[in-house]
Amino acid sequence: MFTIARFTLLEAVRNRLFILIMAGVVCLFVLAEFIGELSITETRQVQSAILSSLLRIFSISIISLFVITSALRELNDKGLEIILSLPISRHQYLFGKLLGYGGLSLLISITVSLPLLLYAPTIPVICWFLSLFCEQALVISLSLVCLFTFANVTISFIAVMAFYFLSRSMETIRLLSESPILESNAFSQDFIHCLVDAMALLLPDLSAFTKSDWLAYNVDFADMQTVIIQTIIYLTILLSAGLFDLYRKNI
Repeated sequence: MFTIARFTLLEAVRNRLFILIMAGVVCLFVLAEFIGELSITETRQVQSAILSSLLRIFSISIISLFVITSALRELNDKGLEIILSLPISRHQYLFGKLLGYGGLSLLISITVSLPLLLYAPTIPVICWFLSLFCEQALVISLSLVCLFTFANVTISFIAVMAFYFLSRSMETIRLLSESPILESNAFSQDFIHCLVDAMALLLPDLSAFTKSDWLAYNVDFADMQTVIIQTIIYLTILLSAGLFDLYRKNI
């Protein structure tokens, strides 16, 4: 299992992924500096909020795309069949891949968090880093599930991004569904409200993760408890789905 994790990290190094990440961080830092200089007040707060939002989306997109392409290449090159022909169970393979991608996610989270120390105190940055790592862990698990299900880069990446942005915006959608503007039709209002509530129960509340407000103002440690609890619950669900899909395949 640890051997699989080590080779997963080596693949990221050989693909020069960290060079791309460093270049992206520098570009986004320069962009945040430029936009922040245009603000009249609270320049550092504006820069930290803009930079943290850009870095979060950038890191999530990078880790998701890498996981999907890496796992699909191994699947197409019959690497998965070779590994499973060895005395190793399928759950060990999945946990090994998850451990390797988790190590990569940890390095990416540290890299994108370091520039934020220029704008915010250390404690909020550490909380932001931990929350980003948890968020990436959920995205990695979902990426593996989608890849095993669809075996297609485009469909898997779109599904992951749709899940991610829907989960991030679900709280806003719930507020919109309760808007008095929709009260012209009571049936449609109730239907939309029930549908949104059902979706909110199924999806993690990612709007509670990696908040820019933590850097601009202060951290509410109750939010960190919510982040950790949701990460444990949904990571368990996604890993169970991934194991079920992996075991049902005839490899």
